[in-house]
Amino acid sequence: MIEKRPFRYFLNRNHGMLGIAVLPESGYARAKAEITTWPGYAPTPLVALDAIAKSAGVARLQYKDEAARFGLASFKALGGAYAVMRVLQAELAKRDVAREATSADLIEGRYKDATSKISVCCATDGNHGRSVAWGAERFGAACVIFVHETVSQGRRDAIAKYGAAIRVVPGNYDDAVREAQKQAEANGWFVVSDTSYPGYTEVPRDVMQGYRLMADEAAEQISEAPTHVFIQGGVGGVAAAVSVQMRARFGAGVKLIIAEPDKADCLLASAEAGEPVTVPGDLDTLMAGLACGEPSLLAWQELERGAFAFISVSDESAVECMKLLAHQTPPIVAGESAVAGLVALLLAMQEPYARGALGLGPDSRVLLFGTEGATDPEVYDNLVKG
Repeated sequence: MIEKRPFRYFLNRNHGMLGIAVLPESGYARAKAEITTWPGYAPTPLVALDAIAKSAGVARLQYKDEAARFGLASFKALGGAYAVMRVLQAELAKRDVAREATSADLIEGRYKDATSKISVCCATDGNHGRSVAWGAERFGAACVIFVHETVSQGRRDAIAKYGAAIRVVPGNYDDAVREAQKQAEANGWFVVSDTSYPGYTEVPRDVMQGYRLMADEAAEQISEAPTHVFIQGGVGGVAAAVSVQMRARFGAGVKLIIAEPDKADCLLASAEAGEPVTVPGDLDTLMAGLACGEPSLLAWQELERGAFAFISVSDESAVECMKLLAHQTPPIVAGESAVAGLVALLLAMQEPYARGALGLGPDSRVLLFGTEGATDPEVYDNLVKG
């Protein structure tokens, strides 16, 4: 299936403990009611990977394919754009321009004179910035996106096509986050980040509520509750959103397993430490959307008790899984960050101790989230076809 390679895993000692409600149900109901009315909304497909399931030794393997989400090739279209809308609605009310502006009002440009004077910004590895830029264009705001030096030109161009100004920051993703915050404070811009930190939680909460829709769609599409869910890490926002929604739909019995690059495994490291920690270095992984060294505060508050285990995997295995999916019938276009969960599953199934520790076996029903398509087609082609 894929070559047997070293990987690390850690069982969460705090799994199942009680904690605070990070994402209230009322907030999700509002996000779902809004996003599902947007032009172009449609649930993304859930694909059965029967041949891979049989080869791996599990009963069922299903893949939520986000490659066509709103034409942005990533699940992040659900979060950043929704949060931009919420920021604009709140600011229009604060400025006494419109007490209850709707998304339709914003799309139609009803308050364009006011919204065009409002600037949103964020740091990105690619996908979140594209969502924020798309949302800013759709809802009538100005936009500045901060990228670190190793973000590919193709991903920068994909953001810029929505009218956003691109600022390149020396260092890694976390350096770009800090620079975005600094420039926002200096210029009166509004940060629309998918990571949260002390004093900045409400906008990321909106982002994560948008992400829950992906997991809710999957819950509607499957015929039986999964035993295991593998979901990508990064700062933890999508993993926490999936964790909350799986528990809301299926109770506490689903085992949530976080998959990260071994060069940027801040969530695994935090679980080992028992508190949020930062992974230093340049975070130089092919899985660009997961190249994050600092956990999101809100996400960690959920994952420190909601995650069953954490696994870190290699770039080489990710490329193998991209090729594996590309050779399915019909082919599945999965970007570098989309396959981390599949990598973690296939490597764990090859290792008896990990397989047993994670409770994986012939009766397991596994749900994967393919969080992106070819967000940089040139990079994708070089990896899969080169």
